[in-house]
Amino acid sequence: MKLQPQTGVEGGALWLARVATRSLIEEARLSPKPGLVDSRGNGAHHDLTLALMERSAHSLSPTFHALALQSWKRPADIALRQLVGRLGREGEAQMMDATDGVNTHRGAIWASGLLVSAAAMCGLEGSSEEIAASAALLARLPDSSAPKVFSKGLRATRRYRVPGAREEAQQGFPHIMRLALPQLRLSRQQGATEQQARLDALMAIMTSLSDTCVLSRAGLEGLEAMQKGARSVLAAGGTALEEGRAALARLDKQMLALNASPGGAADLLAATLLLDRVARDDARPDPLQQHSHF
Repeated sequence: MKLQPQTGVEGGALWLARVATRSLIEEARLSPKPGLVDSRGNGAHHDLTLALMERSAHSLSPTFHALALQSWKRPADIALRQLVGRLGREGEAQMMDATDGVNTHRGAIWASGLLVSAAAMCGLEGSSEEIAASAALLARLPDSSAPKVFSKGLRATRRYRVPGAREEAQQGFPHIMRLALPQLRLSRQQGATEQQARLDALMAIMTSLSDTCVLSRAGLEGLEAMQKGARSVLAAGGTALEEGRAALARLDKQMLALNASPGGAADLLAATLLLDRVARDDARPDPLQQHSHF
């Protein structure tokens, strides 16, 4: 039986907002990530920095809070789906204001925002499987107010005929549930550090994700290089082992040479960290502690 925060809706919503924000920041800081912004530098990006990513994450805290408040113990229906969509678009506008127009976390708003709503729908009592299933129910509902524009990611899914972020959510986040979370927990059990376990989880996502960020930048060549390189890291025993770290370094070099950045995988890793923390009683802090520790 899961422990429920004693402060109810407000305390639970505040806690979820802090956890979602913290997960975005921890993903951004995690190093070394192939082709991505991390604590070493900007990766394959010219318009992103770690400081910008962190500012973006903090700008999304009110959005996550609003999503949790409005979704608390509500069923998945069209009214909630449209409300979640509107709050997400408002959050995206706040993010773009905070970053001077740079798209830092658009994909993360979708993935983490849905999971925040789903965790709130479960009243913070659901397992990771139940939360993912609730998010899928919500994602499969129509949002008549959604803008009819083609993002880079959507264009890539159409061009290469691959599933994208929308399908990932509608299917219950299989790259999180079947790959990232199991790998995260396995690596921990095998004695990896938390940093190594999270890098291994990222590799697990990258082994099969049709990452539209990579496809947009480097086409199928980049996607195949990402997937093959990630598999080689895990086949070498993961980043806790020297051979695995060497494979990761080779993948990083290859991603930079291709100007490819697996931003979709990074969004799912942040969502993995969120779901992992929400579903673990021992990771849940006192919701009365309302001050950030970033």
